[in-house]
Amino acid sequence: MARINFGGVEEEVVTRDEFTLDHAREVLKNEVVAVLGYGVQGPAQALNMKENGIHVIVGQRENSPSWEKALRDGWKPGETLFSLEEAAERGTILQFLVSDAAQKITWPQIKKHLKPGKALYFSHGFAVVYSDQTGVVPPDFVDVILVAPKGSGTSVRKNFLDGSGINSSYAVYQDYTGKAVERTLALGIAVGSGYLFPTTFKNEVFSDLTGERGILMGALAGVMEAQYKTLRSHGHSPSEAFNETVEELTQSLIRLVSQNGMDWMYANCSTTAQRGALDWRHEFRKAVEPVFENLYNSVSSGEETRIVLEANSAPDYQSKLNAELTEMRNSEMWQAGAMVRSLRPENWGKSGHG
Repeated sequence: MARINFGGVEEEVVTRDEFTLDHAREVLKNEVVAVLGYGVQGPAQALNMKENGIHVIVGQRENSPSWEKALRDGWKPGETLFSLEEAAERGTILQFLVSDAAQKITWPQIKKHLKPGKALYFSHGFAVVYSDQTGVVPPDFVDVILVAPKGSGTSVRKNFLDGSGINSSYAVYQDYTGKAVERTLALGIAVGSGYLFPTTFKNEVFSDLTGERGILMGALAGVMEAQYKTLRSHGHSPSEAFNETVEELTQSLIRLVSQNGMDWMYANCSTTAQRGALDWRHEFRKAVEPVFENLYNSVSSGEETRIVLEANSAPDYQSKLNAELTEMRNSEMWQAGAMVRSLRPENWGKSGHG
């Protein structure tokens, strides 16, 4: 492992240079990797591994939308596409990638197919860390491992196809065979990770649940809505409010941050923007720090997990979700956003504009 300095703290990181794809193939040459679930992460990880020369099969509930997607992606029933249980029986490494709520429901069917020496793989620590709520307690005769790509399944696949990869964390919860670490790293490289950094199941799920509810999605959406509402209430037009709230961030500034860091982005903005942003960032930080502390406590206590499992298990969850997303989509802010996106230069001529 390479030791790399992250802001003054040295961490051990595994790169594709030191743990090569050829080595990953050698480690996994006698394994059958069963990807259980073909929803969010399943398609990307399964296709990436397959194209990297790993023996992959897919397990999915028949006659479901995800089963149809697997068929469209080229998986063949009876050869590489099976029911969840049959795939679990055939696999030597079971990648348990159904949703968190579905893991609770399907665990009894999957558990009975775990034989000594198999590996149980997760991309989220949820089910194991909150086992008191999910009932997922792996037997002591299997490896229990984790590779968690730091992005959606769409990003995992897109980055793989363009050759850039995506960063992933990895962890070993239980090493029965003595090969758990090597199996984990091989799988991490095979699914397309750019580099892998170590974590624990608990740290992964605590940081992931906090991040999703925080800056990655919940906080981002909430702050955008607050600024848009403020601008509109003071007489700014929808197009102006959206451009100043979302479009400039996503189309310009965040790309500069991604490429060079926040300080570089500040240095390459106007002096007026620099001064104001440097001053007001402290106000925003002080305002939201208590919210993030409450969020983290809700995650670590298991309250967020309870809410998720209760909501996702309800028979009307999908209809309620669709109603919430429809409300967001039909809001003035995101309707304005749809029009702004259609007017981007790359979309000229595609929707009657330009």
